[in-house]
Amino acid sequence: MRASFDWLKDFVKIDAAPEAAAEKLTMTGLEVEAIERIDGDAVFEVNVTPNRADCLSMIGIARELSASYNVPLVFPDLNVVSESKELDFNVEITDPELCRRYAGRIVRNLRVGPSPDWMKKRLEKCGIRSINNVVDVTNYVLLEFGHPLHAFDLKTLKGSMIRIGTPKSVKGSAGLKFKTLDGTERDIPGDSLMIWDAERPIAVAGVMGGLDTEVTGATTDIFIESAYFEPTSIRRTSKKLGLKTDASYRFERGTDIKALETALDRSAILMKELAGGTVYGKIDIYPKTFHPIEINVRYERVNKVLGIKLEPRQILASLNGLGLEIEEQGSAAFKVQVPPYRSDITMEADIIEEVARLYGYDNIPAELPETCLGGDQKKEDIYSQDLKRDVRQSFLKAGFTEAVNLSFIGADELDLLSIPADDARRKLVRIKNPLREEEAFMRTTIVPALIRNMLHNVSHGNRDLKLFEASRVFFSTGPDTLPEEKERIAALYFREKAKTLYREDAQDFYVVKGILEAVLAGTGITDVSYVRSSEPFLHPGRAADIIINGQKAGYIGALSPAVTEKLDLKASKPSIIVLDIDIASIMSASKRKATYRQLPKYPFVERDTALVLDAAIEAAEIIGHLKSYPSDLIEDVSIFDVYQGTGIEPGKKSVAFNVRYRSPEKTLTDAEVEALHAKLVEHIVGKTKGQVRG
Repeated sequence: MRASFDWLKDFVKIDAAPEAAAEKLTMTGLEVEAIERIDGDAVFEVNVTPNRADCLSMIGIARELSASYNVPLVFPDLNVVSESKELDFNVEITDPELCRRYAGRIVRNLRVGPSPDWMKKRLEKCGIRSINNVVDVTNYVLLEFGHPLHAFDLKTLKGSMIRIGTPKSVKGSAGLKFKTLDGTERDIPGDSLMIWDAERPIAVAGVMGGLDTEVTGATTDIFIESAYFEPTSIRRTSKKLGLKTDASYRFERGTDIKALETALDRSAILMKELAGGTVYGKIDIYPKTFHPIEINVRYERVNKVLGIKLEPRQILASLNGLGLEIEEQGSAAFKVQVPPYRSDITMEADIIEEVARLYGYDNIPAELPETCLGGDQKKEDIYSQDLKRDVRQSFLKAGFTEAVNLSFIGADELDLLSIPADDARRKLVRIKNPLREEEAFMRTTIVPALIRNMLHNVSHGNRDLKLFEASRVFFSTGPDTLPEEKERIAALYFREKAKTLYREDAQDFYVVKGILEAVLAGTGITDVSYVRSSEPFLHPGRAADIIINGQKAGYIGALSPAVTEKLDLKASKPSIIVLDIDIASIMSASKRKATYRQLPKYPFVERDTALVLDAAIEAAEIIGHLKSYPSDLIEDVSIFDVYQGTGIEPGKKSVAFNVRYRSPEKTLTDAEVEALHAKLVEHIVGKTKGQVRG
């Protein structure tokens, strides 16, 4: 928006230099990007944000200066002397939801000619070419009040009538051909608002007039249009036609439904002054009267948001000059009626913003925000965030890539995993307006999303993939209550088995299990064990539930062959390992403080033993029995071999375990270790009903 400083001073009498006024506008949020000197005048290049349509006019910018300098805003002469003769002219609004008000005036016996130099210069400074005195007046008032007008040659209008409607509502047509003022014939969509006379369309409403009704040198009678069109309708039409004008630019941002009458009167006065003629009475069709919104503003809230202490009189003084109707509501609050030209003000926070910018952002002292130091809850929150970050970092350090997926799922994805009907993961929360049925529910597990990511990567040639995602899952708790939310972290490891020169002893399941143990160890969790998992989508021989502090926290395992076949992967011998673990379980079991102890002075002694026992006994159960033996000399226990086959009778298996002994006070003798180890083996044999393998 280009604005002449001399023109602005017609409305606001200030003695400030142009540079000072530009600085004032910029500091109140209306940025002046440049100042151009033309014929002794300063022309501002003002960057008007889309929400401030009121500042696309001289009076709008002058109102900002009026409020900033605390001087009154002076309006031009609006006293129209018109003929009282009744008009033989009708206006009909067919689509009142698209045209909420339509006003007009007739001027007869005027003389179309060149505009005076003062008007030409003002228009040219603002980037508008002079055409003739009639068209120039409509453009002049457009710049002055920010409200677009249009002048029709009255003698070209059929039936002394104006209709406002779309081709669909007026003619029942899906569209039409129409030649605009620029001489281009355009295809008008059926939902675009048009201006019609009694027989035909004469203008594209809010965008451009028609060629057949334009004002020419032979025009003597005109009809001046001033209307309010729905912004979304004008925006839609402008985009479809690929036609942007000064009028459409303002209409699609929202004009002042009350000021259209003022703009109409102002144009009639200027028409009479510059072109002569007789001004006739006003036509004003206003189906639904505008009612301003009312906003209650609390003084205490203003100060709290801005972080300053202003007296009520200071707050009210800062709002003076904006044209807001303010009514004090006692000592605690005031009520604001918002004028139609400030459609950007809709709530209390908007009024507070007006106070801030007019009081002056530079007058608000810069202070460091207060922070809470200490407090158990604060420490807990900080620790929680740090722990989650550390878990994510552990996966990243292990070579995994973090995925971010939408929190939606389809019921078919749970069917793919054979999740039973009574499983908690079937307690789905349905979305009211899903984009597609495949994303109709909030997800109860992250694994299906990682499987989708894997399929996408494999189809693009990625044969070695490690993904993880930390997110929330949602479980329905009933139709009238909010869903239960849980934070979980899931990972997927994919590798296509191929021939290699190197022997790979470690199976992928144990690779991922080792990564998980490293992640948990990084949080200080020591009490973790694994038991055979019953998840229906995991391989029965290569899957385990993760037990932390005696409770199931998640699972880890290879996808079952049945699921892998359904995925139809274009890969040979794919290996897919997934894990899913509850973040809350990790947080509750993690060690909040690192405990340091002195390095042992005395060496450890190890003993290995193999037992033959029932094949149904889990390794985790054996570890539990070993750890439960009451001795302070046992430092660590582990299972290093499980064997079934030749030499072992059917239904049995051989389990070999290692025990490390150490005393903090002395070096253990072989006799002491043998005696203790014999008692430990006896304890395990009694618990498992097995026997020592010879």
